[in-house]
Amino acid sequence: MARVSLNHLRKSYDGKTDVLAGIDLEIADGEFVVLVGPSGCGKSTLLRMLCGLESVTEGTIAIGDRPVNHLPPAERGIAMVFQSYALYPHMNVYKNMAFGLKVAGASKADIDARIRRAAGILKIDHLFERLPRELSGGQRQRVAIGRAIVREPQLFLFDEPLSNLDAALRVQTRLELAKLHRQLEATIVYVTHDQVEAMTLGDKIVVMHEGRIQQAGSPLELYQQPCNLFVAGFIGSPRMNLLEGRVARATERGVLVNLAGDLQVQALVDGAGLVPGDAVTLGLRAEQARPAGEAGEAFRGTVQMVEHLGEHNAIYLTLDQGPDLVIRGEGNQAVRLGQPYAFTAPASGFHLFDGQGRARRRLEPGNLECARRGPVQEGA
Repeated sequence: MARVSLNHLRKSYDGKTDVLAGIDLEIADGEFVVLVGPSGCGKSTLLRMLCGLESVTEGTIAIGDRPVNHLPPAERGIAMVFQSYALYPHMNVYKNMAFGLKVAGASKADIDARIRRAAGILKIDHLFERLPRELSGGQRQRVAIGRAIVREPQLFLFDEPLSNLDAALRVQTRLELAKLHRQLEATIVYVTHDQVEAMTLGDKIVVMHEGRIQQAGSPLELYQQPCNLFVAGFIGSPRMNLLEGRVARATERGVLVNLAGDLQVQALVDGAGLVPGDAVTLGLRAEQARPAGEAGEAFRGTVQMVEHLGEHNAIYLTLDQGPDLVIRGEGNQAVRLGQPYAFTAPASGFHLFDGQGRARRRLEPGNLECARRGPVQEGA
């Protein structure tokens, strides 16, 4: 396997509009990196540039210690798994997995050994004689992954490989991909829209928006310390609740925020540089909410909808102070539409963003050590 370096990478089709605007990213040897972002953010273009299907306007791509900008895909030492399985319909599983090696001139013994090793890892060795039409969706995807494994590439590229599978198969195949990464110690770049895939598979998540990297870091780092409003709103399901307010008091040990309806909330964040009257945005994730008693400051609203999800409920509220938000409630809690509902949250549970949308450092973000594998990389 190999490390990957992207330096000042830019892509433009007309010379004026940048699809990718100065991408800098280091991917360690054996690292599983997930690219996420809204449609049109440039993540699939970046993947296609890595594999050689798109040219580079400016900047360099290096796989290992070798620049590959001008190398064709076959000479880059990569293997790609697409959203569509792209299997040859007239070939059985064994021949589909062997085809690329045969074209490359590998010996029959080498081809057979590689296929049987990959098939054993993926548990598809009993499917060798079947045609693609005789396979389930999950089996076809495992064959496509096996076809990539037999090439023994330096870098695996996955372009939304699970999007055509049903929910149960997605979970199963996601587990298989995680096991595969551990077994092969492979360097993987993976594009997805699915946040669950990103959070469970990635050693590092790279959040992209409008052709730029907004933030790169471990899943928990992005969840607990998003660098700006975009990342905060994008990472997490349900998305973070955001409330507009103004600074009442700010120190390095916390910020008191005035919200609509004469409500004041203390946020345990570094408030250095903020002054009373500054416009800020308060962030709160659904799981930080706690039912409130009669006394004390609390958010108060009316229940608009309840999603019963088994162990917990997602409770959608319209606040008396104005905005709508969603909080997490106990699964056995009886909540009725239209009923009043009050909740509080600890000061350590709040996020705070300044007038430019930049996050203030949380002083007690939770335990990040279980996911810390390198420094957070932040985009411009």
